[in-house]
Amino acid sequence: MEVILAEHAGFCFGVRRAVEQVYEQAETGRKLYTYGPIVHNEEVVRDLERRGVQVIDTPEQLAQIEEGVVMIRAHGVPRSIIEMTDREGITCVDATCPFVKRIHNIVSRESAAGRRIVIIGNAGHPEVEGIVGWTEGKATVLGTPEEAREFTCQDGEELCIVSQTTFNYNKFQDMVEIIMEKGYNVSVVNTICNATQERQTEAGEIASRVDVMIVIGGKHSSNTRKLYEICMQECANTYFIQTLDDLHLALPKSVRRVGITAGASTPNNIIEEVQNYVRINF
Repeated sequence: MEVILAEHAGFCFGVRRAVEQVYEQAETGRKLYTYGPIVHNEEVVRDLERRGVQVIDTPEQLAQIEEGVVMIRAHGVPRSIIEMTDREGITCVDATCPFVKRIHNIVSRESAAGRRIVIIGNAGHPEVEGIVGWTEGKATVLGTPEEAREFTCQDGEELCIVSQTTFNYNKFQDMVEIIMEKGYNVSVVNTICNATQERQTEAGEIASRVDVMIVIGGKHSSNTRKLYEICMQECANTYFIQTLDDLHLALPKSVRRVGITAGASTPNNIIEEVQNYVRINF
């Protein structure tokens, strides 16, 4: 059996940077918190918990911190959280992905200039919530083509469209086209990160050539979910797992090729475990 492992699988630049920073801070012995899980991978978060790293999720919890260091998650946070750490004198290490931070700068500038921000992404996702928190209150989140079709704005209103970094590239293009066809005054900034586009394109290409496709990642990971959706379109036998423990395959002899890819928050050791298991047992 041939096993095809995606070249672009596992930690992306922003995730690797955040994870390395939090492990470095954990070694200092200081009390350490992360505002939200540092990345969307349960295995990483559990390992950090074993090292004494605590996750906080609300401004109320943040206000109660009297000592130690607070790390900002890779997905970023609203401006109000950064301002709160400054106001309360809390030591803060900002591990926001630089590509997410770029979006914060864009929407802050454009909304201050009076433009309405349209974010193509998943409402409720921490990255999107963080982006909304860097606008001047004029922000709309659209997650589906149907929502894009229903979207309207006032006469003369200027729009600036950005995207969640891990959004499906083709879906983003389709939704932008829907909004542009309305004749609104629109500027578009494609803020989907290059790593996301590479992974999605590669995953789809591999899935189109294999009998079985395995997608590895956290169940709350948006970018892994997108990979799964793309692979499902190309290969009906696509499986979404978090770790090797979730892999329950009984492959028929007719299966000749198995593809493997992984989300941007998936550690290499988990990918290697799954790859080795498939190679040895099938």
